[in-house]
Amino acid sequence: MSVETFMSRHIADYDPPVRGDPITGERYYSRRWADAEWDKVWTKVWHVGGMAADLIDTGDYLTHNLGRESIVMLKQADGSVRAFYNACLHRGYRLAWTEVGGAPQLVCGYHGWRYDPDGTLAQVQDPEDFPGGNPCGKHRLTEIGCEVWGGFVWFNMDRDAPPLRDWLGAAVHDRLAQWQMEKMTRVYAVTSDVPCNWKIVRDNFNESYHLPTLHPEIKTVINDQLADCDFAIFAETGHNMMRMPGLQPSARYPTHQVLDLPLAQALEYWELDPTAYEGNAMAARAAIAAQKRKLGAQKGYAHYDGMGDTEIVDYFHFTLWPNITFTMWPDGVQLLRSEPHPTDPERCIFDHWFMAHPIGDTGVVIGPNGPTPLEPVDREHIVFGEKSLGVVADQDLSVATGQQLGLHSRGFRGGILSNQEKRVQFFHEKLNDVCGIHD
Repeated sequence: MSVETFMSRHIADYDPPVRGDPITGERYYSRRWADAEWDKVWTKVWHVGGMAADLIDTGDYLTHNLGRESIVMLKQADGSVRAFYNACLHRGYRLAWTEVGGAPQLVCGYHGWRYDPDGTLAQVQDPEDFPGGNPCGKHRLTEIGCEVWGGFVWFNMDRDAPPLRDWLGAAVHDRLAQWQMEKMTRVYAVTSDVPCNWKIVRDNFNESYHLPTLHPEIKTVINDQLADCDFAIFAETGHNMMRMPGLQPSARYPTHQVLDLPLAQALEYWELDPTAYEGNAMAARAAIAAQKRKLGAQKGYAHYDGMGDTEIVDYFHFTLWPNITFTMWPDGVQLLRSEPHPTDPERCIFDHWFMAHPIGDTGVVIGPNGPTPLEPVDREHIVFGEKSLGVVADQDLSVATGQQLGLHSRGFRGGILSNQEKRVQFFHEKLNDVCGIHD
């Protein structure tokens, strides 16, 4: 579906009404909300468990901890992947302790119970000592939903959940598929325990109103002018999308026709004369798009063949209900995720990953922190404030602590949102309905 066809339906199909429910401060810190979210949200939706590329041989596994729960995803002999709760059936000890690993069997470090990759109990100590006889072969780890798509392994704790494609919805699934994420390599992955509720991060990624304040540096190459951006809310699934024109200065400012250095460099790279766009910088986007179509393959951008005309120049932000944002660049994608802290509603676990396509045989890609080696990386766990989570992510999270404090104030009365923050409003109204809490 072309972006023109997609967005021509925007008003009719992708702009649902909202009620104007108050967005109370309590939802960002109370145990009542945290408990309701665990029961009604986190145990019902699809989650990214890790990178499918890390599962090569039978018995290779990924683990992902979500709240106080832990999931292990295992490569099967037939090439598929299955997911189980990461808890021994004997006395509940966790079986897998590393995020990526592999062995012919999962072995419990407490009493040595062993499980085959399909979850079947294969070996126990003193098997004749059990009242019902040898338990091996009679019991399996508790299995949950698992699918592989887009280069990721996904899991869902709700055994009655719809398939991943249905949960994504056709519009989101088909649009995301254009970036061919399964062919990308994860070149950056950091995780941190952040001092704010997970929804503060979500609110930030559900609006672009903060861009001129927190991210002023983008104004030379991304047009964040409200009238030039597209927004969509997918009411049935709760997901949403924003598109911002790339390779074009922001029309918010009177200097938007000034050709700045990054845009001039992009023109030169695509074999265009920057001087031809002095005083007409807005035209650079269309010119570069045409050159990308003409020269993309020979310059090493083979993936452009499967992408639409806007996808090869613009920036798309898909936020999946409730907590994952995919920021799509022409040559890569950022995953920006906030998950609940195991015990403290005023903290969350924040992930920032970047996956990229190879560009010819250069061995280098342009990531959120500049030129980056095209080499797969494991997740790095860092202490918040001691090391960067990425330049833009640092800017976003710089306001998190102050907002968490302010939401406790008696002076906060539920927010006064602009029309362009409608995705924030819709998110909270869906959360109200799903959790069954209406303040």
